[in-house]
Amino acid sequence: MVKKTVNQDDPTKYHLFYANSEGGAGSSLTFFPWPRARKGTPGSGEATAVSLAVPDDSISYWKNRLNEQNIVFEGPYRRFEKKILSFKDPDGLQLHLVFENRKIGLPDWPKTPVPKESRIQGFWSTTLELDQTEDTAEILTSILGFSEVATEDNATLYQTESELGHSLIIEEVPFRRGQNGAGIVHHVAFQTKDDEDLQKLRHEVLRLGLQPTEIIDRHFFKSVYFRTPGGVLFEMATHGPGYFVNSDPAEDQAEKLELTPWHESRRQEIEAALPTIKT
Repeated sequence: MVKKTVNQDDPTKYHLFYANSEGGAGSSLTFFPWPRARKGTPGSGEATAVSLAVPDDSISYWKNRLNEQNIVFEGPYRRFEKKILSFKDPDGLQLHLVFENRKIGLPDWPKTPVPKESRIQGFWSTTLELDQTEDTAEILTSILGFSEVATEDNATLYQTESELGHSLIIEEVPFRRGQNGAGIVHHVAFQTKDDEDLQKLRHEVLRLGLQPTEIIDRHFFKSVYFRTPGGVLFEMATHGPGYFVNSDPAEDQAEKLELTPWHESRRQEIEAALPTIKT
């Protein structure tokens, strides 16, 4: 955990940030925890799976660890020439471990029980299930810097040159209606170089006839959101100032609630409204 804060659009709810030990680009997976939320049903027009990069030689470790935690998994099998283990989290979100060395020399993270040589390094990819694929593919290739790399069955792999978070898979599926709830992905975020690049990319989204938000200051970064014609909510966000703009990375980020300057004056009210959680 690299940050415990609140949903800025609804500060009565937490926003929990997880990343690799340096809080690096391409490693951030965040959660909005709602107590007693009903389980969601994924549909078309959504991100339906998260793939995480782990060291290539750590298959035995992860098979043993998943067995020890009584987590049912499939694999190892191969997809797009990579070895994979697949399982679901307690809310039903599909997770994949992709065995490929992507990030060498990460700083130590003493709070984890996972040995350094087997730790999750960051994102490998996410998977979008779409009944309309062409427009989203154009956004990836003409705006976000992806290239089409390979196709297997109904799935097409797009990649960039990034060290982490470099891949995205589009699966073409029949239309099906989903139901929001626990285990459903809210949005997929892409890093921009800086504020100027974010502004430029926003104009490119407008040029395609889509409706991006204005640039929103999230304090830790700045963001623009837009929904693709395929139905997925995309976020384009700057990497800076970064998760540790107000804190030391060595601090225990789970022990404190970090608020933006414009929420700080309401800390007592916000903390009173938040449920108690174990982190």
